[in-house]
Amino acid sequence: MPENHAGDMPPLCFAPEGTAMASWALGTILAMLASLIIAANGLVAIVLLCHIQKSGSKGLYFVLNLTFADAMVGFTVMGLAVDELSQPICPSQNFCILRMAFVTSSSAASILSLILVACDRHLAIRKPFHYFQLVTGPRVGLSLVGLWLVAAIIGFLPVLIPRFQKVSNHWKCSFFNVFHPSYMLTMFCLGFFPSLFLFLYLYCDMLKIASVHVQHIQEVEQAGLGGSCPPPHTTSDMKAMRTVAMLIGCFTLSWLPFFIAGVVQMVCPECFPYKVIENFLWLLGLGNSLLDPLLYSCWQRDVQLQLSQLAAGVKRRVLLHLGSGRCFPGRGTKAPPAVSCLELQD
Repeated sequence: MPENHAGDMPPLCFAPEGTAMASWALGTILAMLASLIIAANGLVAIVLLCHIQKSGSKGLYFVLNLTFADAMVGFTVMGLAVDELSQPICPSQNFCILRMAFVTSSSAASILSLILVACDRHLAIRKPFHYFQLVTGPRVGLSLVGLWLVAAIIGFLPVLIPRFQKVSNHWKCSFFNVFHPSYMLTMFCLGFFPSLFLFLYLYCDMLKIASVHVQHIQEVEQAGLGGSCPPPHTTSDMKAMRTVAMLIGCFTLSWLPFFIAGVVQMVCPECFPYKVIENFLWLLGLGNSLLDPLLYSCWQRDVQLQLSQLAAGVKRRVLLHLGSGRCFPGRGTKAPPAVSCLELQD
C-alpha cells in the first residue's frame, strides 16, 4: 500500500495529560465568545442597514464594515473553538497557518475599520460644510476595498514570507505555534503602534477643534448675541468625540496587553509564557469585536432609536400572532378596553 503523506489527512495526535480539560474549557469560552460576537454584530448590521436606507449617509458604511469585520472575527474564532473541542484530531501545519492567517486578517480588518470610523468623524468635524462633497460613494468603496487588501496582506504575510512561519509539533493550532515571534514584532511596529498613534492624533485634533468652538460660543454669549441652546454642530462634535474616545479606550485596553506581552515573550521567552498570552490576553483582544457593536448600540442615539423601532416591530408581529385567535371575549367576560384585531392589523 502507498504511504500516507502528512498533508493527505489530519493526523491523530494526543494532548498531554492534564490539558484535555483545559482545552475543553478554552474551546467552550471561544465558542461562547464567537457566538456573542456574531449575534451582536449581526443585529447592529441589520439596524445600520435600515438606518442607511432612511438617511442615505455614506459615512455609516464604515461602521457597517466594522460590524462585518467583527462578525468575520467571530466566524474565524468559531473554527478555533471547534478545533479545541474536537481533540485529538490535529490539522496539518499548512492548514493551521491558513486558519490563523484568516483570524489575523479579520482582526486587522476590524482595527483598520476603527481607524476609518475615527477618520470619518474627524473629517465631519474638521470640514463640516464640505463633508458630503468629500465622502462620496466611490471614495467610500475605494477606501473599503483598500482596507480589506491591506488586512489580507497583514494576515497572510507569513504565507508570503516563509521566515515568519514557525515549524511546531504541538498538538493544536495557535498563534505562537505557527507564527514566528518576529511576526509579532513586525505587527506591533508597523500595525498596532501606528494605529494607536493615529487614534490619539485624531482625538487630540478633534478636542482642539471642539475647544475652539466652545470658546467661540462663550464669546458670543458674553456679547449677548447667543441663545439659550448650543449650536447643533457643537452637539455633533461632542457626540463624535465621545464615540472616538470610547473606540480608543476599548481598542487600547483590549489589544495593548496582548501586543506588549507578545513582544516581551519574543525578547525573553521565559519571562512571559505564551500560554498566558494565548489563553487570556488574546481573548481580551477578541473581546474588542464584541465591545464595538455594544458601544454603538449604547452610545449612538440613532442606533438606539432604530433598535427600539425594530424591537417594536417584532413585538407588534408577536401580538398580532398571539391575538389572532383571541379577538372576541368569551361569554360572561368583560371585553378589555384594548384595541381590536382590525386596529392591530391597521
